[in-house]
Amino acid sequence: MVSPVALAGTLTELAWMGAHALLYPLGARAERLRPDPGHRPADQPPAVRALFADDPLAARVPVVLVHGLVDNRSVFSVTRRALRRRGFTQVCSWNYSPLLRDVETAAVALGRHLERVCQDTGHERVHVVGHSLGGLVARYLVQRLGGDARVDSLVTLGTPHGGSRWAHVLPTPLVRQLRPGSPLLQELAAPAPGCRTRVTAVYSDLDQMVVPSASGRCEHPDLEVRNVLVRGVGHMSLPIHRSVLDEIAATLATPRAAAERLPAA
Repeated sequence: MVSPVALAGTLTELAWMGAHALLYPLGARAERLRPDPGHRPADQPPAVRALFADDPLAARVPVVLVHGLVDNRSVFSVTRRALRRRGFTQVCSWNYSPLLRDVETAAVALGRHLERVCQDTGHERVHVVGHSLGGLVARYLVQRLGGDARVDSLVTLGTPHGGSRWAHVLPTPLVRQLRPGSPLLQELAAPAPGCRTRVTAVYSDLDQMVVPSASGRCEHPDLEVRNVLVRGVGHMSLPIHRSVLDEIAATLATPRAAAERLPAA
């Protein structure tokens, strides 16, 4: 029998996929980072001030959103507004080519983009939120290409850290990298001593694309990882779900010392 939570999650997923299809053409153009110079923590609602109580400067750290396979920044239309309402002043999305052939190529390009963001904003480190494949691209950057020097926190949403059985359906070079036990995933399982990026992996028991759902967990002994399970949220709905947005905001606003005391879910 289908539970009420699963039914509600499925209906939300279908509704959002329809809305996302309409928004998709609008997300084809690259987005420029537009900081809000008028932001003052004291002028924000109490909930926003409470979020940044431990570290008011965290509101100004740039947040870069990275979409998934055959998608674009339109998937983050809700996420971007939600983070701004929660007090983050510098939020932008990054598009990569839908014709991408491998994860490493995208990771190199993401690294160049983050360097430009740091140069334009004057910040030495940024936060990254990656949906689906975007989370794997960002993880490859911080683990294998030295991107941990720039990425303070990485939040992945429905990312196939352990691969997905669906990757056996389409035999393209990129999708083959997402198969459980692929050479790419073996490379990510290799030692990564000294990696400085905090990782929070949000995964769902209703994720239709990451199969089994436990593959959305990030398991690595050298990484500082929190795995957060949400229930009844579809793969495409993860970037718009209220509890997921609250988790992202709380994670990015939490100073490193306090984050080390948070339990894994």
